[in-house]
Amino acid sequence: MSDLFSRQPDAPLAERLRPQSLDDVIGQQHLIGIGKPLHTAVAGGKPHSMLLWGPPGVGKTTLARILAQSFHAQFLPVSAVFSGVKEIREAINKAEIALQQGRATILFVDEVHRFNKSQQDAFLPHVESGLLTFIGATTENPSFEVNPALLSRAQVYVLQPLAEADLLRLIEKALKLPEYQGLTVDNEAQQLLAATADGDARRLLNLLEQLLRAAQTGGVNQIGAGFLADSLGTQIRRFDKGGESFYNQISALHKSVRGSHPNAALYWFCRMLDGGADPRYLARRIVRMAWEDIGLADPRALQLANDAAETYERLGSPEGELALAQAVLYLAAAAKSNAGYNAYNQMRRFVAENGSHEVPVHLRNAPTKLMKELGYGKAYRYAHDEPHAYAAGETYMPDHLPEPDFYRPVNRGLEIKISEKLAWLKQLDEDAV
Repeated sequence: MSDLFSRQPDAPLAERLRPQSLDDVIGQQHLIGIGKPLHTAVAGGKPHSMLLWGPPGVGKTTLARILAQSFHAQFLPVSAVFSGVKEIREAINKAEIALQQGRATILFVDEVHRFNKSQQDAFLPHVESGLLTFIGATTENPSFEVNPALLSRAQVYVLQPLAEADLLRLIEKALKLPEYQGLTVDNEAQQLLAATADGDARRLLNLLEQLLRAAQTGGVNQIGAGFLADSLGTQIRRFDKGGESFYNQISALHKSVRGSHPNAALYWFCRMLDGGADPRYLARRIVRMAWEDIGLADPRALQLANDAAETYERLGSPEGELALAQAVLYLAAAAKSNAGYNAYNQMRRFVAENGSHEVPVHLRNAPTKLMKELGYGKAYRYAHDEPHAYAAGETYMPDHLPEPDFYRPVNRGLEIKISEKLAWLKQLDEDAV
């Protein structure tokens, strides 16, 4: 395993900074922190098959390599883009030789979602027999892209995009390398790099490497946002030509939508596109706006936002950006409600503060004879058999826990009708007492 993390002197910055242990990894603390699943697996010394699901540049390959090294296992990487059954068979042969030598083998399949069923089936029996420990990396939902048989034998771990603080730590780490001594990147430029990377560590380090090389070539020691924009050209442009930061602009876009000013919202949307913002980032924020500020007052807004994001994925730039622009206009003009947003946040706090309560017996399912004998489902009232398809006076909360009144529809859009419906149902409950 001595060459597992070996690096060439002229290797890309992302490779030179590749972590060699879990302690070196930045981000993904929900998986690698003390007491978390992968930390516990390494401490226990026993590998298990898993799928690492997450966007590009968040450490899937790095984690697989670290796990192999931690378990002192042979690491056999296979790319689903360039490999097929032949390469899988070669890996199986190497695993059999390693087993004879007393070594375990980890088969790492990058972009496993690109393997078809027969290719996935080729190594499944060897995962079942224990010859191979399988680690797959995918950017796609494993539920749709991985065979159920393989999925059932692998634990799925979801990796998250790196937070801004994590990306800034990566920049700090890079600047400590001997070859970059004497170079500084000011806070504004660092934040701009982090915003452009959009959670992708590899993209961040590639941009940073280009920037630092340009600075060394030009004899520049102190790097600011202006030098960054000039050096990286169309790859990154300043989001703050008027002195405002990237996050101020996305805030202005969101507040213009919330404030029902379509033209202002469209202005900020186009400003961000002109500044080089990733349309996928904007698409995610547009969907968020629909759920947070419009909600059930106009469910069409929710669908339109999702459709626009999907259209962009299908058409790309610049054609797909028109769909996002029209979604921005619709959201700004739509009826507004944060009732669902507020109710969700209040209920999360309520649940955290009230602990765990048993499900009332009458609401429990009773699929077995024993459960029926224990009274599961007894006295449950089937709403469809009641007048108006509503079991007036029935309770659905845990015993002795009153039902909170957190969702309060506003007097706008569809929520007017929702409010009237809930008021009518409440009256039915009162009449049934």
